Amino acid sequence: MAMAKKSPEVILTTPVWVGGVALRAIFLVILMVITIRVSSPQVEHLRSLLETPDELIRVALGFAVCVWLFINLFILPRDPGAYRIWLYLGLALVPLSVLCAVAIW
Repeated sequence: MAMAKKSPEVILTTPVWVGGVALRAIFLVILMVITIRVSSPQVEHLRSLLETPDELIRVALGFAVCVWLFINLFILPRDPGAYRIWLYLGLALVPLSVLCAVAIW
Protein backbone atom coordinates (compact mmCIF):
# COMPACT_ATOMS: atom_id res chain seq x y z
CA MET A 1 0.00 0.00 0.00
CA ALA A 2 1.48 3.31 -1.11
CA MET A 3 1.59 6.22 1.28
CA ALA A 4 -0.12 9.38 0.19
CA LYS A 5 2.14 12.37 -0.18
CA LYS A 6 1.40 15.29 2.03
CA SER A 7 0.99 18.57 0.19
CA PRO A 8 3.45 21.24 1.24
CA GLU A 9 2.14 23.83 3.63
CA VAL A 10 1.00 26.97 1.81
CA ILE A 11 2.13 30.16 3.50
CA LEU A 12 -0.47 32.89 3.18
CA THR A 13 0.90 36.42 3.41
CA THR A 14 -1.23 39.47 4.12
CA PRO A 15 -0.76 41.12 0.69
CA VAL A 16 -1.78 37.90 -1.08
CA TRP A 17 -4.84 37.54 1.15
CA VAL A 18 -5.91 41.18 0.69
CA GLY A 19 -5.30 41.06 -3.06
CA GLY A 20 -7.14 37.77 -3.46
CA VAL A 21 -10.15 38.91 -1.43
CA ALA A 22 -10.29 42.31 -3.15
CA LEU A 23 -10.03 40.99 -6.70
CA ARG A 24 -12.55 38.23 -5.97
CA ALA A 25 -15.00 40.75 -4.53
CA ILE A 26 -14.57 43.14 -7.46
CA PHE A 27 -15.08 40.32 -9.94
CA LEU A 28 -18.24 39.08 -8.21
CA VAL A 29 -19.68 42.60 -8.02
CA ILE A 30 -19.02 43.14 -11.72
CA LEU A 31 -20.71 39.82 -12.47
CA MET A 32 -23.72 40.99 -10.46
CA VAL A 33 -23.84 44.25 -12.43
CA ILE A 34 -23.66 42.37 -15.73
CA THR A 35 -26.39 39.97 -14.58
CA ILE A 36 -28.64 42.83 -13.51
CA ARG A 37 -28.18 44.56 -16.85
CA VAL A 38 -28.78 41.43 -18.94
CA SER A 39 -31.78 40.21 -16.95
CA SER A 40 -33.53 43.56 -16.66
CA PRO A 41 -36.93 43.64 -18.32
CA GLN A 42 -37.16 45.23 -21.73
CA VAL A 43 -40.56 46.69 -20.96
CA GLU A 44 -40.74 49.88 -18.99
CA HIS A 45 -43.03 48.78 -16.17
CA LEU A 46 -42.41 45.87 -13.83
CA ARG A 47 -46.14 45.16 -13.61
CA SER A 48 -46.15 44.16 -17.27
CA LEU A 49 -43.83 41.21 -16.49
CA LEU A 50 -46.85 39.03 -15.88
CA GLU A 51 -48.02 39.60 -19.45
CA THR A 52 -44.88 38.12 -21.00
CA PRO A 53 -43.66 34.89 -19.38
CA ASP A 54 -40.27 35.11 -21.13
CA GLU A 55 -39.51 38.37 -19.35
CA LEU A 56 -40.70 36.98 -16.03
CA ILE A 57 -38.46 33.92 -16.34
CA ARG A 58 -35.45 36.03 -17.33
CA VAL A 59 -35.95 38.44 -14.42
CA ALA A 60 -36.50 35.58 -11.95
CA LEU A 61 -33.34 33.77 -13.09
CA GLY A 62 -31.37 37.01 -13.00
CA PHE A 63 -32.58 37.68 -9.47
CA ALA A 64 -31.63 34.14 -8.37
CA VAL A 65 -28.15 34.48 -9.88
CA CYS A 66 -27.64 37.87 -8.21
CA VAL A 67 -28.68 36.48 -4.82
CA TRP A 68 -26.31 33.53 -5.31
CA LEU A 69 -23.42 35.87 -6.25
CA PHE A 70 -24.19 38.15 -3.30
CA ILE A 71 -24.10 35.22 -0.87
CA ASN A 72 -20.83 33.97 -2.38
CA LEU A 73 -19.37 37.43 -1.94
CA PHE A 74 -19.29 36.84 1.82
CA ILE A 75 -18.18 33.19 1.80
CA LEU A 76 -14.40 33.29 1.74
CA PRO A 77 -12.35 30.33 0.49
CA ARG A 78 -11.03 27.97 3.17
CA ASP A 79 -7.97 26.89 1.21
CA PRO A 80 -4.99 29.25 1.58
CA GLY A 81 -3.93 28.50 -1.98
CA ALA A 82 -7.26 29.77 -3.28
CA TYR A 83 -6.32 33.34 -2.40
CA ARG A 84 -3.23 33.10 -4.58
CA ILE A 85 -5.33 31.65 -7.40
CA TRP A 86 -7.86 34.49 -7.06
CA LEU A 87 -5.00 36.99 -7.07
CA TYR A 88 -3.65 35.64 -10.36
CA LEU A 89 -7.05 35.06 -11.96
CA GLY A 90 -8.37 38.39 -10.73
CA LEU A 91 -5.55 40.26 -12.46
CA ALA A 92 -6.75 38.79 -15.75
CA LEU A 93 -10.51 38.50 -15.17
CA VAL A 94 -11.29 41.88 -13.62
CA PRO A 95 -10.17 43.95 -16.66
CA LEU A 96 -11.96 41.55 -19.01
CA SER A 97 -15.18 41.69 -16.98
CA VAL A 98 -15.01 45.50 -16.84
CA LEU A 99 -14.61 45.53 -20.61
CA CYS A 100 -17.60 43.19 -20.96
CA ALA A 101 -19.71 45.35 -18.63
CA VAL A 102 -18.85 48.47 -20.61
CA ALA A 103 -19.60 46.71 -23.89
CA ILE A 104 -23.08 45.53 -22.86
CA TRP A 105 -24.05 48.83 -21.25
